[in-house]
Parts: sequence; structure tokens; C-alpha cells
Amino acid sequence: MMMFLRLALLILVIAAGVLLLPRLVTTLYGLSRVYTSQKVPASRVAIVFGAGLWRDGSPTPVLRDRVQTAADLYFTGKVEKLLMSGSRLGYYNEPRAMRKYAVSLGVPDEAIVVDSAGQRTYDTCYRARAIYGIQEAILVTQKFHLPRALYTCNTLGIKAVGVSADLRQYRQRSAFYWNLRELFTTLVAFWEVHVTHPQPVLGSSQPIFPHEAE
Repeated sequence: MMMFLRLALLILVIAAGVLLLPRLVTTLYGLSRVYTSQKVPASRVAIVFGAGLWRDGSPTPVLRDRVQTAADLYFTGKVEKLLMSGSRLGYYNEPRAMRKYAVSLGVPDEAIVVDSAGQRTYDTCYRARAIYGIQEAILVTQKFHLPRALYTCNTLGIKAVGVSADLRQYRQRSAFYWNLRELFTTLVAFWEVHVTHPQPVLGSSQPIFPHEAE
């Protein structure tokens, strides 16, 4: 019985280590790559990650904050273009809602590029490089998501820094869920960028800056 308990404890410790280590690595990796909107080095494009819609198709507060932060980067001259990346499934269209909200904030429509196949962070980063020819970017998302996004995009060939889109105090229950979920999604991200290298839905090349595309 004692041997069984020790074995069970060892398995739990190993499982916890496997789950926690990627999150720790990405957090440490992102420390020197996260800036405020005012201090972030200028880049030609900001990548904005989808974050859910309400039933009426409007952006959730988390997504509005991401779009607002990206719009502020555009207004202050930190970026020239905004790549809005998210899911599109029937009437559920994150990039369209993101573009609409950005335009309502005053961002010119011609400064916005939408990627409707950004189902996941991995897909967004992969497609940003492979389809849109992005080599350098500012990533716009909340603090809980930035470490994974930064690690994924940089590992996939985009020289990326991040800006936190935490513009308000979110509910503690939601923040707890997001951070708990990141333990599992970060583990999956590690597996994908280092082991399986899945290829997302692709298509024809659509470089944002054609003369810079490889």
C-alpha cells in the first residue's frame, strides 16, 4: 500500500511538472518582450487575437480591449496595419466584428487586414508568417495570453514583442479560468511548435507589405 501511494505521488509530481514547466518557460521568455503601449518599439503591423463574441455578434469586453489597444497603437504611429485574426464559423465572425469595432474607433478600413482562419493562437502565428508575410510584429492580447502568443509567434519565425490589452479589471472567476486554461493550452503549444508542427488551413499568399515578403 505504501509503495502504491509513493508511486501515485511520484506520478502526480511528474504530471504537475509537465503541466507547469511550459507555462513557466513561456512566462520567463515573455518578460523582456512585453511593453506598454507608450514604450513598445514601433513595428509595421500589430497582430490582434480573437477573444469571443456575444450572441448578438458584438465583441466581448476582452476582445474590445484588444481592439482598443491596437487602435491606440495605430493612432500613436506605432504601427501602420492591424491584422485582425480570429474564428469564422457561419454567423460567428470574430474578424468582421473586430474590424467593425476598430472602424468605429476611427481606424481607417484600409489599415485593417482580416484573417478569418485564425482558429487558434498557433494558426494565427503560422498564417501571419506564411500567408501575410509578416516577419516582425507587435502582439496585442491580455497578460494571461501574451506568454504563449509571444513564444509561439517567435518560434514560428516572427520577431514579436507584446503589448498588454488589460484595460479594465476583469472578473476574478474569469481570470482564474483563463490562467488555469493556459496551463493546458501552453502545453499543447509546446508540443505543436517543437514536435508535431501541424499545418493550419492555408491558401494563396496575401502579403501585407508585398515588397517585404520573402
